[in-house]
This record gives sequence, C-alpha cells and structure tokens, in this order.
Amino acid sequence: MTLPSINPAIARIGWQFVVMDTQMVGQRRYLPWLVNTVLGIGVAIASGCSQTPPNVATTPTAEPTATTAQRSPTTLRLLYSRLPTTLNPHLAAGVQDFEAGRIVLEPLATANERGELVPILAAEIPTVDNEGLAADGKSVTWTLKSDVKWSDGEALTAEDVVFTFDFVSNSEVGAATAQYYEAVESVEAIDDQTVKINFKEVTAAWQIPFTGQTGVVLPKHIFEPVNGPEARLAEVNLQPIGTGAYQVASFQPGGILFEPNPNYRGNQPAFEAVEFVGGLAPYAAAREVLSTGEADFAHNLQVEIDLLEDLQQDGEGVVVPVFGGLVERVMLNPTDPFRETESGERSSLTTTHPFFDDKRVRQAIAYAIDRDTIAEELYGFTGQPTAQILVAPLPYANPGTIPYEFDLDKAKALLDEAGWVDTDEDGIRDRDGVPMEIVFQTSVNPVRQKTQTLVEQNLQELGIDVDIKRVRVDDFFSGDPQQTNSINHFYADMQAYTTGNDHPDPTIYLGWWTCEQIATQANQWQKPNNARYCSAEYDELWEAASQELNSEKRAALFQEMDALLAEDVAAIPIVHRAIANGVSQDLVGLEPTPWDTSTWDIARWQRQKD
Repeated sequence: MTLPSINPAIARIGWQFVVMDTQMVGQRRYLPWLVNTVLGIGVAIASGCSQTPPNVATTPTAEPTATTAQRSPTTLRLLYSRLPTTLNPHLAAGVQDFEAGRIVLEPLATANERGELVPILAAEIPTVDNEGLAADGKSVTWTLKSDVKWSDGEALTAEDVVFTFDFVSNSEVGAATAQYYEAVESVEAIDDQTVKINFKEVTAAWQIPFTGQTGVVLPKHIFEPVNGPEARLAEVNLQPIGTGAYQVASFQPGGILFEPNPNYRGNQPAFEAVEFVGGLAPYAAAREVLSTGEADFAHNLQVEIDLLEDLQQDGEGVVVPVFGGLVERVMLNPTDPFRETESGERSSLTTTHPFFDDKRVRQAIAYAIDRDTIAEELYGFTGQPTAQILVAPLPYANPGTIPYEFDLDKAKALLDEAGWVDTDEDGIRDRDGVPMEIVFQTSVNPVRQKTQTLVEQNLQELGIDVDIKRVRVDDFFSGDPQQTNSINHFYADMQAYTTGNDHPDPTIYLGWWTCEQIATQANQWQKPNNARYCSAEYDELWEAASQELNSEKRAALFQEMDALLAEDVAAIPIVHRAIANGVSQDLVGLEPTPWDTSTWDIARWQRQKD
C-alpha cells in the first residue's frame, strides 16, 4: 500500500491558472518576463505539484481506511495541504516541515497560548531568582531534564544543545532558522545537564533561541557527520532520531507514518500509529474531518467561512481557531518589478516603482481596501479586520488599535493630489504617459482569490487597472533563488499573504522590516524583508528594543515601530487571522498555542472513549 498521493487534478487546475494569467497580462509591458514565468510554471506543473524528497523511504505501511467506523481507533490521521520535504525544522521550507518535524524533535521550552514559557526538555524556566537568567541580559543558563533519551536509547546531554547551535550557525548548512540565533555568541556545556547561552550583547529576547518550533535540539551523534554543505541531502532529515513521543516508521510520496518512540519519557502516547497526509486541498481536508469523519485533524483550513460552517453541521468535527500573530496583508512594491538591472535583477533597490514610491498613492490603496467585508465574508469567526502588523501578544501590541477607513472618495482625492488622473479618458489613471496598471499576485487558494477579486473591484473604481496573478503555493512560498514567482523576489506590483511573529517576543519578526534584512539578488533573496522597506528611524527603534530589558519600555518601542509601519504604509494589514484547524469531535488532549506547531503536544492527544 501507499499513503494517498497528490491528486493529479491539481496539475490541471494549475495549468488553467497559467493560461488565464497569460491571457490577462499578455498585452502589457510585462510580457517578456511573463513568458519566462509561464514557461517555468508550466514545467513545474508538468512535473507534478510536489516533488518527492530525496532518499524517500518506500516501506509499505497499513492502508488507511475510508471511514470513521472502518479506521482503527488507535490510528491518528492528520491532513495538510503540503507534504513535508524534511523533518528537520532547522532546514524547513514551509509550515508543514515544522508541523511534521515537531512530532519527533523537541525544544528546551515552548510558549503556551498566553505566551508563558513552559519547559519541554528543560527542567525549569530560567529566571533571575533561580540564577538561570543573568541580570545584565548577556547570558542564560538552562538545566536539562535528567531522564530524557533519544529514540535510539542514547541520553540527551548539553553537548547536543551545543552541537545544534554549531549546526544552525554553520553558513555551509544554510539553516532556515539561523536568524533566531544571530544574537548568540556561543553555547557551552557546563556539565552533562547544564548549558549556557552567551549573547553578543545585551539581549532582551533571551527566550527565543532553543524554544518553540525554531528551537528543536538535534542529536549530535546523528547529525554531526552531515554538518556541512550536504546537510539538506542527508537521509537523517527524513527519519531523524528524536526525543518526541513518536518516531518515523516510513516516509513516502503521499505522507509519513509515525509510530511510538519506545524510549519516550513518561507514559507512552495513546496512538499506535500517526498518519501525516500531505497534498490535500483545504476544502477536501475540511470535509474529511468536519463532515465524513475520515480523518482526525486538518491543519489551517483557509476555506470560505460559509463552507466551513456548512461542513460543521454534520457533527463529525469542529473548527478550532487559534489566534496569534498571523496577519493577512497586502504588500505594495516600492521598487519596479518589471525593469531589470545589468545583472538581471528586478524589484531592485536601484529602480523605484512608477507610483508606489509615493506615500499618497500607498495611502490611497489602503483607503480602498474594504477590510470589514473581507473579514466578514471570507473569514467570519476565524479572522478580524486590522490595520496593525503586530497584533499579539497583548503586552506588546498597541493597546488601542491603529485606525483604518474604507473610503474611496479619500483615495481618489489622494491620487488626484499626487497627479494621477485619467488624461485620455480610457478609465485608467495615468501620469506622464504611464498608466496605473498593476499586477496583483498571491498563492492559489480560494480565500485569497476572493480577496484578490474584492480588492480588484475597489481599485478599478479608483481608475487603477488590476491584472490578477495566481501562483502555485510551492512556488509562491519557495526559498529557491531560481524561483522568480516567490514572495521574496516580489516580481509584481502587489502581493498578498499571511505571516506574523511565531514567538511571543516579536523581536525577530519586527526585525524583518529593517534595512539589513531586505531581500536582494546579492543575498539570493534569502532575507525576509520582501517589502524592501528601509527607514533609519525604524532601525534605531528596533536596535533600542532589542536591548531594552524593561518590559514596559520595550513594549512602548514595539508599539512605536508598529505605528511607524502604518504611517509609512510599509504594508497594508487587512485581517488578523487565526490558524483554523479542523478537529474531530472525539479527539481530546489538545492545548493549541499560536507560538508553536499544532503538533507540539501530540504526546497528550487521545481518542475520547464513549
């Protein structure tokens, strides 16, 4: 048997989008680049929506059955829209990699729903009182639990934590989580159960390294041989040795099968098998959990709210919204995405956008987006309209929400003031012979496509022509430097996606807006500032917040940074989004937190007995 493979129909749907985009944009000034883009997407789609990871195991597993009645009650079935390519979160290319990896690997601590640190591999949370946290903010010392073993029986020691830092900070590895450790100078093992983290300077965000989904500890005896340029190709990334409740039984093209870790500390987990199935469309996943009972859990169901509510009526499952720092936002490109430099770079800092470099135009776009309608019609109880980049946790987010308005008259007045008027009466504003035409891109997803449509309608009322571009999910969120449809390349005028702080401390997240973090050709588009935003004032505030140990003063600095981003219209936040998970009615023991993966506490999940 094989676990369910990705539906071939996805490829046909993807090609239809490519054809549609070609027809819509083909007559514009973007044609030379669009042709190359279409050819690239066509090749990717023709080869399938998800490539099989290297060295994938093909061990047969038990066939997952079709209905609740037929499925074994001791099997837990999890559904995701994408299949992991690695189970090593430090090499993650997407959310699904973190979700699957955290079933096997664990951090020193994580944060609960309230943002409070709770120990995982650590015996306790460091504080000034227990002498774990240095009063000068330059170091923190963690004590490990004494009864933790890796799934192969080896003992967890402080040397494993030291090695994990060596692995993550090794430039040859190119770890996806490296930014979470940039403040660390060194990590030293005091003894087998004690590890000290030394910071380069005063660091208020001492709790970020080795916590949450970006903080998992790797076994030195397993990963040390692959600590180098070939790290991503190592087989151990697909079947890692971990300390979690489950270990990998097989990794196949359609999904992953986990089994209990025989050396797990404490009680053994409730399920004899965990099936992690990838490649399902959100609606299909929602139906299996909420309506038919074919699965137990479906991750992040970005499906129109009326459809979710209809499926819930069948009573097999419920939608559980988990609100954290995620914000759906519209990004405006301040650089020109369709002019190339001599080196072939587009959206370069050397080429300004024809109109988005003017704050009045950016403000007009913000006025023209109807956040309330988007939130109400598409998100319902899983989203709230917002104009803030930083929405959680409450001690750091602005206590009074940043105001927003939907006002097309104000938007039109700003465009008039900026000199963008319809001189040739063709319905499209222009200036100096340049029409206000934009390409608006986002990933293929029904909610995002409806968001695009609503925004397009409003912008057309302003006299702005909008071409809709829909990009395959794997391409849009790709970290591949050759993938020009990615959010970091930003080869469009506007784009929409969701992100936010994945730790209660927003230092790393807000650091994405600093000048140093701008994604460019020089850094292979690996930096997170795809907004190309750069402000000396903002950078100074971020530096001050990074070293401010007084929590109230630090919160004030974060709030000032958030307000500055809103004032500059560095992005247009539209919806504070929940992670909307589908959960079976008989699945209990879950304690969702927005500051870690959905699977962080899978050791405690169990099926409720009748």
